[in-house]
Amino acid sequence: MTALPTVPPPTSPAPVGGPPARFRDLLASEWIKMRSLRSTSWTLALTTLFVIGSAAVAALAEYNNIADSSPSTPEPHDFLPFTACTTVGHWTLMIVAGAIGTITVVSEYSSGLIRTTTVAVPARGWMVLAKAVVTAALWTGVGTVTSTGSFLVSQAILNGQDAGVSITHPGVARAMVASALLAPVCALIGLGLGVLIRHSATTVVISVFTQLMLPPVFSQSERWSADINHAMPVTAWKRLVQNWPPDPDSLAYTAGVPGSWAVYALWPLIAVALAVIVVRHRDV
Repeated sequence: MTALPTVPPPTSPAPVGGPPARFRDLLASEWIKMRSLRSTSWTLALTTLFVIGSAAVAALAEYNNIADSSPSTPEPHDFLPFTACTTVGHWTLMIVAGAIGTITVVSEYSSGLIRTTTVAVPARGWMVLAKAVVTAALWTGVGTVTSTGSFLVSQAILNGQDAGVSITHPGVARAMVASALLAPVCALIGLGLGVLIRHSATTVVISVFTQLMLPPVFSQSERWSADINHAMPVTAWKRLVQNWPPDPDSLAYTAGVPGSWAVYALWPLIAVALAVIVVRHRDV
C-alpha cells in the first residue's frame, strides 16, 4: 500500500516592499530630496546674504543721516532698530521661500517621481505632511539666520553713532520673531499652492500675486477693504515689525498685533490642510 505524500499547509506570501514607511522615514526621505539639489543651497545662501546686505545698506543710510544732522536739533532714533526689517530684503525672502516651497512639490509632478513616491507611500496625506515639516524646519532656520544676522549687522553699524540698541529694546524681539517666521509661512503657502495647482510657473505667479501684489489693491480707508488687506501675510509682517502707534489723524484702519499673529498661523495651516485633503481625493 502506497502512502500518500503529505502536502504542507499553504502559507501567506510575504508582504511586498517590506514594512510600511514610518513618518520619520518620510521625513528623512524628504530631507534627502531637499539637500540633494545644489541649486537649493546656493539659493538659500544668496538669499540670506541679500537680506542681511539690505539691512546693512539701510543702516548705513541712517548712519549717514545721523552724521549729517545738526547737533542742536537731534532727531528721535526710536525707529532705527527696525532698519533690520527692510522691505526689499523681506519681500525678496517671501518670493524665494514661496518659489522653493512650490518647487518642493511641483518638481515631483513634472518629473513623474510623484508616481514612485505614492506607490512607496500610499498614505499621501502623510507624504504632504512630511514635506511640510521639512519645509517649515528648513525655512525657519533660514529665517532665524536672516533675522538675527540683519539685526546684529545693522546695530553694529548704528553703534558707530551711539544709536544701536539691544534685542530687549521694546518691540525688537517681536519684530525679529515675525521676520524669522515670515519665511516658513510663505514657503508653506507655496507648498500648498503647488499641490493644488501642480504647475510651477503658474503656482509661482499666483503665489507672488497673492502675497505681494494683491494687498495694495485693497486700501485701508474702508473697513471691508482694510479687513482683506490685514488678512494678507505681508500686511501682518509690516504690523508686527513696527513699534510706533498709528497716526491719530489718519483715516485708515490699522491692523492689530493679535490679528496679525493669527494671519501668520492661519495661512500655512489652511494651505497645508487643503493640500492634504486634495491629494487624498484625486489621482496622481
